[in-house]
Amino acid sequence: MTDENLIFTKLWDIYTAQNPMAEKVFNLFTAEGERVINDHIAFRTFQHPLIGIDVLAQPFLDAGYEYVSAYQFEEKKLLAKHYEHKSNPDAPRVFISELLVREFSPFLQETVKDWIFALPECVMTSDQILYTGNASGDPTFETYKKLREESEYAAWLYVNGFRANHFTVSVNHLQKYDSIQKVNEFLKRNGFLLNDAGGEVQGTPEQLLEQSSIKAGMVKFRFVEGEFEIPGCYYEFAMRYPDTDGKRYSGFISKSADKIFESTNFYKK
Repeated sequence: MTDENLIFTKLWDIYTAQNPMAEKVFNLFTAEGERVINDHIAFRTFQHPLIGIDVLAQPFLDAGYEYVSAYQFEEKKLLAKHYEHKSNPDAPRVFISELLVREFSPFLQETVKDWIFALPECVMTSDQILYTGNASGDPTFETYKKLREESEYAAWLYVNGFRANHFTVSVNHLQKYDSIQKVNEFLKRNGFLLNDAGGEVQGTPEQLLEQSSIKAGMVKFRFVEGEFEIPGCYYEFAMRYPDTDGKRYSGFISKSADKIFESTNFYKK
């Protein structure tokens, strides 16, 4: 098994263990005879030299990936970079975003600072950072709620920590459900809630990329005040189209990704 396959296998095992809803989606497609191929995987972090994008990207760079392009999300105050494997075109893309902490309130900045410096040094200096979840101790529910007032992204990361934020089904590799619209209808028939921020489908064939996602499943987390249910991780779906040269588009669209981020926004069942 290659280095990148080892990474993705471990990430998938952690992702599905915490988010059984994602594994249910995977199993539904395979039961239909579909072969589920991963288009990309995503991570979230805070902008800081110890845990920023470049730190989380290093294990992938060591496994043969290279930087491709960067993206900016002004409204959500995020930066992101995407990476692709140098020699394996079938390897999933990697998308890593970071919150521009300095652009937020003193409360959020101090909370993030305390959260980072509570991390064990061995986490920040090891490729195991990809798998650690929240290693800063039990969060407080009051802090989580207050962070949500400024940034759903910050609140999610404060509790979930370092883990795969989502995996993505490549619709291009599906046979029966060969369009985003067919995928969405299949998911809804099976009881899944779609992220409808800005519409159920993000992007267009003319933009060379269509995306959709289910809302993150509600997961029980242990807080200082006790157990509470909040959004965990979600599953995304992507359909890529060829450009005028016949080459399938491989990047991302900031406007679409901006809405996909909202798959982890807090919601009531």
